[in-house]
Amino acid sequence: MRQGRTYLKKNDQVEVIAGKDKSRVGKILRVLRDQDKVVVERINMIKRHTKPTEMNQQGQIVDKEAPIHVSNIQLICPECTKTGRIGKKILEDGTKVRFCKSCGESIENK
Repeated sequence: MRQGRTYLKKNDQVEVIAGKDKSRVGKILRVLRDQDKVVVERINMIKRHTKPTEMNQQGQIVDKEAPIHVSNIQLICPECTKTGRIGKKILEDGTKVRFCKSCGESIENK
């Protein structure tokens, strides 16, 4: 499987653009780069059944987030608050930054 490069990072605000959770917004919890997937807070929820153990006397059903493919989400620009395409550029001091292609502002987490 070919690994694609992703422009997404942990704690980015994203919107789902395809699937059962379309148009919902959430924060990225984990980035799975080898699978080209991300885990987004309260998006793509699944149920997992756990067996009774010594620590957990009763078995239960647990809701947890499942990974979603990066092609189904889009980053929200913190400056213009719109979803859009993201570019990368190198500044004069040599640092790489992500920028919003619609407003031109930097998206790097503060």
